[in-house]
Amino acid sequence: MPSQRFARPTEVPGLAARRIAADILDGVLHRHRTLDEQLDGAGAHPGLKLLDDRDRALMRRLVATILRRLGTLGHVLSRLLDRGIPTDAPRAQSALLIGAAQILWMDVPDHAAVDLSVRLVQSDRRAGKYAGLVNAVLRRCAREGRTIVDEIGPEVLDVPGWLLARWKAHYGEDTARDIALAIGQEPSLDITVKSDANVWAGRLHGEMLPTGTVRTLLQGSVATLPGFAEGAWWVQDAAAALPARLFGEVAGRTIADLCAAPGGKTAQLAHAGANVVAVDRSPARIARLRDNLARLHLEAGVEVADATEWQGANGGFDGILVDAPCSATGTIRRHPDVAWLRQHADFAGLTVLQGRLLRRAAAMLKPGGMLVYCTCSLEPEEGEQAISALLADEPGIRRAPIAPSEVAGLAEIITADGDLRTLPCHLPHPEPRLGGLDGFYAARLVRGS
Repeated sequence: MPSQRFARPTEVPGLAARRIAADILDGVLHRHRTLDEQLDGAGAHPGLKLLDDRDRALMRRLVATILRRLGTLGHVLSRLLDRGIPTDAPRAQSALLIGAAQILWMDVPDHAAVDLSVRLVQSDRRAGKYAGLVNAVLRRCAREGRTIVDEIGPEVLDVPGWLLARWKAHYGEDTARDIALAIGQEPSLDITVKSDANVWAGRLHGEMLPTGTVRTLLQGSVATLPGFAEGAWWVQDAAAALPARLFGEVAGRTIADLCAAPGGKTAQLAHAGANVVAVDRSPARIARLRDNLARLHLEAGVEVADATEWQGANGGFDGILVDAPCSATGTIRRHPDVAWLRQHADFAGLTVLQGRLLRRAAAMLKPGGMLVYCTCSLEPEEGEQAISALLADEPGIRRAPIAPSEVAGLAEIITADGDLRTLPCHLPHPEPRLGGLDGFYAARLVRGS
């Protein structure tokens, strides 16, 4: 018989998923690492490959729930702790958050949530001394936590105060509150299909939105869903699918997609018949874009380059799409770490970059050519103000207002200037997880002929 000397001891089911969740939470909250870099690619947590699909899904949902409800969780735990959350042992903090989130919002028996959180701290050298505290606080949470949640307004607590203040100033108190409520919901899976959206809505047990996107609540590995391997569709938020459509008929036109990876908008343009050149500065992201195009059986020119310095084609382009790097505050419902990683100081550098991208794109546009600029940000500096600055500096560029008829008649997502502005609280639905959009801004501009 082979030796069992080095075999791993049998572990309590579910503990590994919670341990990895704790590590990833620590990465976001204490080491300022994004969820994306910890879940995928070269920097992904090494333990992920040891989890089965069910535990991997549990881990992701745990982390997302905690980050969406972090303010409420902190308030609840502070009410249940006499001396506050321990600061000298991050694993104790994570164990409390993981246990409380399961008790308050997840379909996990209270006793299991408490037991596994206690085991988490017992397995950590610095946190072990807090095992009794974690046990007592979480048992109390099971008795009193839901009452405390009902007493407070989680939509206020679960958005950092400085960010909520910005939204109130720009959108008004009521809309800011609606945005906060919307981003607290677990989002659906949105899919852009090549054709037959109604058919795919049926096959994927979802529904077709007015904009043509298919929305479903199916969970699990996307790669196992019908149509993925065949390249019939790709994942893309319904709001993210709108900017590429603003070019109108693109068959035979040459269009540059700047900052293109992972390639959803490139795929839209290529599928519509455009001659697309996709540009991104990241070789890893470009590799992912190539993989996506190959799966979708679509073709596009691809270049690894800094779009602010890229020279483009001789004679310019018929159209240019600038999907600019931004604060991504419009995507918090899908990427809840953004709310806790972003800082007010980030906007200065981002707006400078966005301005450079816009000026470079304007310089490469043919007479009569069209420029579509978009960001997944709710912040005016990265949207409306960026376009105002460009129009002031470039007299040969003018705005081409967007009509509601171009966006399925959704007049509420068109601004007074004729730009696109989607909010997380738009497109409400009786089932909250089937409602909402990512927050996007887009403007359509034309160079005079």
